[in-house]
Amino acid sequence: MAAAIRFAQRHEGWTATNPSVACLIVKDGVIVGRGVTAIGGRPHAEPLALAEAGEAARGATAYLTLEPCAHHGRTPPCAQTLISAGVAQVVTAVVDPDPRVDEKGHAMLRSAGVPVERGIGNEAARAGLAAYLVHKRLGRPFVTLKLAVSANGFIGIEGQGQVAITGPVAKAQSHLMRARHHAILVGSRTALADNPELTCRLPGLEHRSPVRIVLDPHSRLNGAMKLAMSASQTPLLVAGPVNPALTGTGTEFIACDLQDGHIALPELLDDLGARGIMSILVEGGAAVAASFLSENLVDAIALFRSPKAIPAPGAVASPVSLDGPPNGYRLTGIWQFGEDRMEYFARNA
Repeated sequence: MAAAIRFAQRHEGWTATNPSVACLIVKDGVIVGRGVTAIGGRPHAEPLALAEAGEAARGATAYLTLEPCAHHGRTPPCAQTLISAGVAQVVTAVVDPDPRVDEKGHAMLRSAGVPVERGIGNEAARAGLAAYLVHKRLGRPFVTLKLAVSANGFIGIEGQGQVAITGPVAKAQSHLMRARHHAILVGSRTALADNPELTCRLPGLEHRSPVRIVLDPHSRLNGAMKLAMSASQTPLLVAGPVNPALTGTGTEFIACDLQDGHIALPELLDDLGARGIMSILVEGGAAVAASFLSENLVDAIALFRSPKAIPAPGAVASPVSLDGPPNGYRLTGIWQFGEDRMEYFARNA
């Protein structure tokens, strides 16, 4: 199951409204077939793994990170596909909360005489499926807040645009995080100050760049920005009124409710969820991060800690303290990326 969970990471953020699920077919201790939900969401993992296994699937054990689907579409349900292939046992990590499934896939297997063992590797698998699970339960995207913080607790310097806080290894990891999310979000102040592209620039993963979202309630963006100039290649959504300065760039505008001059974030997330966006990486700036936190809309925090301090005059304080887990979150992982350390905090259940 641990191998299946790792394999499922391959297409995270690229399976549309379907989750990235992995299926391993194991016989006599050897993996004879493997599949992961295809980019775009179809085919599902099970038929891909069974096709690779062929006749070796008969009498084998199928390991699935998520319960197999039980509903009929243009293709038969994956539970039935497993039954027809003659697998001897199915092991799953997480029950699918989709009301069309929700233990129905397990029941279909058991009715056909196929033993089912569920809940194996549940916690680790749920971490990879978190966006799908939140989207199914709440109808909004899973929100990850990413912060790079200096040793003295700052995330930048006012008026100086992008300030290098972390090193190249941590920066590469940040780009990998972009590739695993449906969308990336910043505020208009960050977009204007930094003039970023907000794409994934890891070699071989450039095509995995997420949808870019900018909060722009006062139409501050202009057509000369990198975001606008690349909108025809990588989608750009602007939350705010239609801005004539972006006409002809390929930018799409999302009508938003305003509250005290700011975008109403809960309503925006509902609208994005309805569009099929299941995960958002919030990258900046401090005011946007604080707004998401105050609205209780952050599901996870990726905190990159640099050993380097930056000058205090004009410095922007981090909205998350370096002293320990923020209230309502728990530390679930620590990774070292070169000189920098990333701490990952998940919202308490």
